[in-house]
Amino acid sequence: MPFISRRNLLRSGLALSASSAVARSAWARAAALLGGDPQAGAPGAAGMPGPREKLLFDFGWKFQFGNGNDPAKDLGFGFGQGDFAKTGDFKFAKVGYDDSKWRTLNLPHDWAVELPFVWDEEQKSHGYKPLGRRYPETSVGWYRREFEIPASDAGRRIAVEFDGAFRDVLVFVNGCFIGRNDNGYAPFRFDITDFLAVGGKNCIVARVDASFGDGWFYEGAGIYRHVWLTKTDALHFVPNETYVRSDLKGDTAELSLGTIVVNEGGTPNSIAARSVHVTWQIFDADGKVVASDPPLSDTPILYSGESRAFQAKIELPNPSLWSPDHPYLYSAVASVTSNGKLCDAERVRFGVRTARFTADKGFFLNGQPLKIQGTCNHQDHAGVGAALPDRLQYFRVGVLKEMGSNAVRTSHNMPTPEWVEACDRMGLMMMCETRQMSSSPEGLAQLETMVKRYRNSPSIILWSIGNEEGHLQFDMAEEGAKMGETMVERCHELDPTRVVSAAVNGDNKKGVSDALDIVGFNYELQFPDGFHQAHPDKPVYGSETASAISTRGEYETDPLRNVLSAYDLNQPGWGETAEEWWTFYGTREWEAGGFAWTGFDYRGEPTPYGWPSINSQFGIVDTCGFPKDTFFYYKAWWGREPVLHLFPHWNFDGREGDEIPVWVHSNLESVELFVNGKSQGAKPVPHLAHVEWKVRYEPGAIEARGTKNGKVVLTEKRETTGPATALRLTADRTEIDADGEDVAVVKVEALDSEGRAVPTAQNLIAFKVSGEGALIGVGNGNPNCQESDKEPRRSLFNGLAAVILQSTKTAGTIEIEATNLVRHQEVAPAKLTITTKQITLRPAVPVA
Repeated sequence: MPFISRRNLLRSGLALSASSAVARSAWARAAALLGGDPQAGAPGAAGMPGPREKLLFDFGWKFQFGNGNDPAKDLGFGFGQGDFAKTGDFKFAKVGYDDSKWRTLNLPHDWAVELPFVWDEEQKSHGYKPLGRRYPETSVGWYRREFEIPASDAGRRIAVEFDGAFRDVLVFVNGCFIGRNDNGYAPFRFDITDFLAVGGKNCIVARVDASFGDGWFYEGAGIYRHVWLTKTDALHFVPNETYVRSDLKGDTAELSLGTIVVNEGGTPNSIAARSVHVTWQIFDADGKVVASDPPLSDTPILYSGESRAFQAKIELPNPSLWSPDHPYLYSAVASVTSNGKLCDAERVRFGVRTARFTADKGFFLNGQPLKIQGTCNHQDHAGVGAALPDRLQYFRVGVLKEMGSNAVRTSHNMPTPEWVEACDRMGLMMMCETRQMSSSPEGLAQLETMVKRYRNSPSIILWSIGNEEGHLQFDMAEEGAKMGETMVERCHELDPTRVVSAAVNGDNKKGVSDALDIVGFNYELQFPDGFHQAHPDKPVYGSETASAISTRGEYETDPLRNVLSAYDLNQPGWGETAEEWWTFYGTREWEAGGFAWTGFDYRGEPTPYGWPSINSQFGIVDTCGFPKDTFFYYKAWWGREPVLHLFPHWNFDGREGDEIPVWVHSNLESVELFVNGKSQGAKPVPHLAHVEWKVRYEPGAIEARGTKNGKVVLTEKRETTGPATALRLTADRTEIDADGEDVAVVKVEALDSEGRAVPTAQNLIAFKVSGEGALIGVGNGNPNCQESDKEPRRSLFNGLAAVILQSTKTAGTIEIEATNLVRHQEVAPAKLTITTKQITLRPAVPVA
């Protein structure tokens, strides 16, 4: 097996079409890095065997609902009080148990997105899904998997690793209870070596209970992140203890490297004592060795059960620096040998860069001033809920970068590894936030896990210990200050290279704010100026801003329809419009920038409306990733390319003669508007603002012409279209990997007889998928749409819908056909073919 799992996250097509050449080149470098260089002799080189295996454990699971109240409907679990009386008594976790009526599925899996919506105001913030103790029939799920452990694994340490599951998980192996996890975002692992039948068949079961939540937003339910089976020598590196820190001095990066090795073989003081020798190699993005540590004569002895820390110093001359424009990644390979035999090796991805927050000049990356142009984001997506295929993480990064964004905040929890990796590889800085702001053992354990797991990621520029904890700022301010101090100190101990902050909705005068390295303000624009004057030595930024609300493709607020106009006019009372917040943060030199709430619409927290609205309207793009008009405000003022965006559409049948506001988002010098060829006048573009006209509607066309230095450089037109006569399907990629994981995102549109997209189309569309793939989700960005995310049909919302197709492991083609289901309307169907190409699959546990 390869030395490390070959991450298909860096497949040839993963630099999505919406992203720039920067992303594509980052992809190529990363692909080369993972492939390795056979000539260099690195343990990660293609085809080179290694002692460690990390096997994807996602395929071939069985699933069925349990019950939170009735043991008879919960595999008998909890029927009496003797469940845990004897080790090995759990029959449902033994090989041969009859699961023939259970549903077969692959991970990641979110069962909440599959559930119907319920009109229950207590579930409003969680997206009106039937979860919680009042819904016992749909709040508990059982996952079961049988698998082989070959005889050749004798003597190895074997562990199961969950990247995350929501929420309370009990794990059983071969009839034995193994352990539990009680939070929805931190990863957890169990060494199951002693419980396995080596050379035979085994069984693992996970009972997942989503009755309790961690947040106040949609969180999903089930094993919604990857699961892995890792196999190592008894002498191996301790998980998440390997780090690389870089200190840039002139033209050289001084690397400080550290790790911990443990001997888990034999018994204490037995013949299992092992000599230990740790070495390091540094690889560039092309897989070439560019530095290594000098050989050491010290070879300590580790007895069974002992561990030891190892450190090294390496100089890396003339390093390529990581930045959003140039996300260059190195890797460090740590190897441990004993008596000349390679026992374990680990590859750590890292970047060389400096990140510095100042109180008077804002934020500096690699010594250059840079405004943080960020967005906050939850982790769900249309069609799949919280269970995103890896490819969708890259898709989402690409959408945000296309807007000109350079940073994200992981609101309000430890992110999935693939989101962090996508930001590392495509160049998006990150504020990485833990879920529980507490110095309790559980709170510190979650924080420690997050920092250790992600401290090597160059995209992360600051840690956040929490969000909007009012008690710890006001009535429990004294306790909050102590908790904050403990959490900040722990972050500094684990990672002395980054600052620590929190998202605070207040004046930051007391409580948890006392301990923070840099101060974040959530909204409350009346506070930052005064705070800066009172604390001129404290860096300040917007930890959460905006909360502007709008509905894609709607140009009149209508409470009867639960929609908001897409003009940048609406905010819920505590927030600001896009122009308001960015004019504030973008014009103060001492402000580091900020994070707008939110990049993507998300499930839950429907604002300002309730039922039947089932998701937020805060997003700059909708739940599918389709841009709202404000997207182009940010692109104009955050990006570097000329921008001219004209709106609204020009389909206002029945409103002839009505006055229609016409806006343009642009960064050009002036814009002239034409209605059916007649000039409405030219207007200068105000800095960080928009231009606007009010014109009488008449069918035809509106056109904007943007000028710079007296010359027209961009034009854009909106025409009155006819009714829909045909459908169109467009994929973000027409070739994907045949690995059972990769996805293509298909945009669905309706066209008129002249081939123009109809921006008001609401047609109900049916989808038929055949070949080597499957439909795994649909969406349309409508905050009020309660159609299924999983059925092969979806209505267009203001002209658009999306379908997510996933490959099988067989190369071939996926065919999708879209058909109009609206009666008495002749609309031609559309077909699209996606090619799936054979690749080297990343190692996975075979389905028994």
